[in-house]
Amino acid sequence: MNNIFQLPSNLNNQEFFETIINNNNIKVERIISTGQITPDGTWYDQEQDEWVILLQGEATLLYVDDSSIHLTPGDYLFIKAHEKHRVICTSSDPPCIWLAIHGNLGNYQKKLS
Repeated sequence: MNNIFQLPSNLNNQEFFETIINNNNIKVERIISTGQITPDGTWYDQEQDEWVILLQGEATLLYVDDSSIHLTPGDYLFIKAHEKHRVICTSSDPPCIWLAIHGNLGNYQKKLS
């Protein structure tokens, strides 16, 4: 049995991505961040919607309109496809553990938000 909070032994200083489910409709992944941020001048501009929950740690996201959101354990949000954003802060102690769902989720936005 796997555990969402179990940290891999080979984390080093790299962000860790683990695909849990991946099919034609959705992708569910666990992400572990240990201080990594989006490189300066880079914006995520994803083809699909994303629903993400921060399970452990703290993080801050910045949107292209200069608004930001600080996340603590249990906080979740819905990011529409092509909603430009970047991660400007993630904690390393404790590491951030994220659970992200990617897909065409627009029809489910009210249920997920």
